[in-house]
Amino acid sequence: MVEHHAAEGVTVGAAARRVGVTVRTLHHWDEIGLASPSHRTTGGYRQYTTQDLERLERIVAYRASGLGLDAVREVLDETTTEIGPTLRAQRAKLAERIEELQRLDERLERMTKAHERGILLDDDEQVELFGDDWDPVRANDARAMWGGSVQWAQFAERSANRTREQWGALSGSLSALQDALGDAVERGVLPGSAEADALVERHRVVFSELFPLSREMQVCLGRMFESDPGFAAHYDGIRPGLASWFRRSIDASARAHGIDPDAAVWR
Repeated sequence: MVEHHAAEGVTVGAAARRVGVTVRTLHHWDEIGLASPSHRTTGGYRQYTTQDLERLERIVAYRASGLGLDAVREVLDETTTEIGPTLRAQRAKLAERIEELQRLDERLERMTKAHERGILLDDDEQVELFGDDWDPVRANDARAMWGGSVQWAQFAERSANRTREQWGALSGSLSALQDALGDAVERGVLPGSAEADALVERHRVVFSELFPLSREMQVCLGRMFESDPGFAAHYDGIRPGLASWFRRSIDASARAHGIDPDAAVWR
C-alpha cells in the first residue's frame, strides 16, 4: 500500500513504518529541517513523497553507521562533501571508542576480581612481597569475615588500582611499623606515653592505606589482635607480649582522644 501511494505521498505514520523509526523521530527531523514531507493533499495534510522516503532511508543508513545528525546533513546536502572521508573519520572515532570500552572492561574485570579476591597478586607474588610467613589464604579468610562490609568494598576499590610496586611499598611500611612496635615493647615503652601514642597513630595512618580506619575501628582491631589466636600469635611472634601491649596502647590513645574503648564499635 505504501509503495502504491508513494508517488502521491504517504502519511508520517506510514513513512515511519517504512524506514523503521518512530513518528516522534520524523517530527524531530522535520523540526530541524533535516527531512520534511514535501507533498500536501487537497485537504492540506503533509505527506512524504518517494524522494522524501529515499532521503529518510539514507538518513537511517548513515545514522546506523554512527553519524550524528549534523554529519548526516552535511553528507546529504553539501554537494562538495565526499562521503568516504566522512565515514573514515567516523571509523576513527569508533576505533577510539572501542579502545576506551576495552580499557573500561579491563578496569571492571580488575574491580570484579578485587571484590572476589582482595589482593590481585598470585600466591608466589604475595609471599615474595609480604614475607615467607605470609599465607595467601588470609585473603580468603578476610573476605569471608569482611566481604559484606563497606570496608571490604573500599579495600577492593583500592586494591583494583594498586600496582605490585605499591603493594611492595605498603608491605615495607607495615614491616617497618611492626619492627618499631616490637622495639618499643623490648625497651619497655609504656602504653599511653607519647612514643606509644605516636606508634598507634602511625599504625592507623599506614592501615588506612587499605581502607579508612577511624580511632573506634582501630580499638576494635586492637581487641582482635589480642583475642584472635592467629593475630595474637603473629604479634607475639614479633615480640612476646606485643599483642596485649598494642591493644592497651590503642586503648590509651583512644581515651586521650575522648573515646571510651569499652564502648567503641566498628564505625
